[in-house]
Amino acid sequence: MVYDINEKRVNKVLKIARKYLTWVQNSVLEGEITEAKFIKLKYELKNIIKEDEDSIIFYIFRTKLYTKRETMGKEKGKEERII
Repeated sequence: MVYDINEKRVNKVLKIARKYLTWVQNSVLEGEITEAKFIKLKYELKNIIKEDEDSIIFYIFRTKLYTKRETMGKEKGKEERII
């Protein structure tokens, strides 16, 4: 998921998205999600965003077989440990 959200709403969008996906970089999240959770995620986001100002793109891969992730430079959004 990648997003371009008005800064008034960006923290709310990120908070919702992080319930379902892993933050990997500014405005980018990724992860496996069930169809039911994907529907719920989109519903929650739709209640926050303004469709005439904000943009969210979901990249959906049907299989892991043909996907690869490669990082150059500093890796952001590593697993966080909250104590």
